[in-house]
Amino acid sequence: MAEPVYETALGASTKDKITLLGRDLAEDVMGTVGFGELAFWLATQRRPSAGETRVFEAVLAALADHGFTPTAIVTRLTWLSAPDSVQGALAAGLLGGGSRFLGVTEDCGRFLHDVLTGVELPTDEPGWDALALETVEKRRAERKFVPGLGHHVHKDGDPRTPRLFEIAGEEGLRGPHLELFAAIGRVHPRVLGKTLPLNGAGVCGAALADLGLPLELLRGFALLARTAGLIGQLAEELRHPVANDVFLSVDLNNRSVPPDPHA
Repeated sequence: MAEPVYETALGASTKDKITLLGRDLAEDVMGTVGFGELAFWLATQRRPSAGETRVFEAVLAALADHGFTPTAIVTRLTWLSAPDSVQGALAAGLLGGGSRFLGVTEDCGRFLHDVLTGVELPTDEPGWDALALETVEKRRAERKFVPGLGHHVHKDGDPRTPRLFEIAGEEGLRGPHLELFAAIGRVHPRVLGKTLPLNGAGVCGAALADLGLPLELLRGFALLARTAGLIGQLAEELRHPVANDVFLSVDLNNRSVPPDPHA
């Protein structure tokens, strides 16, 4: 009976050689291909252009760390509880990448893609504004938020957003997802009656979608970026620990209250 064969274009090994994406890992990849470029290449199985690599790595930088977010705090607290488990601390932080933190990257990319599917793409700014206005009005009627709109800290503008638009423009990679996202930023005050910032996670989702990366993996790229940030959080925790203070702040300042039965 023939042995099963499992085909892969990714990593494979023989006694004296490792191949990756059809290249000799030791000779053609190590010391030659940057990690951001390799991550893109692994996900798409095509080598990105220099411009695509620059935009992709700008996204990774934008999402790597954003201060004492829940993902950072839980990583530090897990390390405090289990200092023998680096993987546990990192995993704890990554598991918190959801609809409020990090997951917005995927949510925004998918949302924009859904709007653009099956419509004739506008050719000028008024056309994009008209499509964006229709989109925001529909979300308002459905009582749903527009992914990527608003930020709890950067209420007057997320500094990552204009920079990523700029980089994508410089590389000729400002595609329809970014154009629609920019138009949403211009027109939403007419519908909502207030101005909200286009946040960095949202613009990252738009940029990744314009790069043609699989929509199903957009959150994965956000988690890839945040992994580096969480390693940084752990490295700082080793030198300047704060996790125990966070723990004690809650532990020493709680109070007992009567039960509140669920109805």
